[in-house]
Amino acid sequence: MLLLTFFIGIILNAMGYIPPGNINLTVAQLAINKGMRQVWYFILSFSCVEVFFTFGMMRFARWAMSDINPNEAVSEVRLSTLVDCFMIVMFLVMGTITWKNRKKVPKTTNKKEDKRSGSLLYGLILGVLNPVQIPFWLFFGNYVILHQWIQTDYLSLVIFSLGSGVGSSLALYVYAHFATYIQEKFALSSLIINKSIAIFLFVLAAYLVVKQLIVIL
Repeated sequence: MLLLTFFIGIILNAMGYIPPGNINLTVAQLAINKGMRQVWYFILSFSCVEVFFTFGMMRFARWAMSDINPNEAVSEVRLSTLVDCFMIVMFLVMGTITWKNRKKVPKTTNKKEDKRSGSLLYGLILGVLNPVQIPFWLFFGNYVILHQWIQTDYLSLVIFSLGSGVGSSLALYVYAHFATYIQEKFALSSLIINKSIAIFLFVLAAYLVVKQLIVIL
């Protein structure tokens, strides 16, 4: 049962990172600009945060889904709107940073000054500032619990959370590997890829803005 719980955690969280978002696009950019070593530092730190985040959300899931509605107003503002507003700001900031740095030459050296602390810290920060995972775990966490796919004792949730960390690591590694493959296969420059990532982040922000405008109107 615990082994099944572990694999459910892997599959469920890996599925959550299939749609393009700020995390997997960041990993793709790191792979192209700084190399796979820096990607691994980012993935490991991010996934460690993901383990603790998943555990907390799974403990919170049943109560939250029974008492909190994503469309419920918080000071007359819907919870889902607050999450979207945060993501709009994040997409715009990351898109702007990526666009400004689009012409920088990639650094893939193995010198000591090529410190891993930057990627580790970046992974920790984005692991904490990842509000998209809140509605994801509120829905799917409650789903697997109500369907009794996993147990809710501490050991089962720890195993599930570890599987979640492995799932995010695998999904993000695939994104990074795919990004480098695309670059090599089609001989794309880092400038083109950075511009594409920046534009895609702006598109995601625009989509969320339009989505909220439709809801308001």
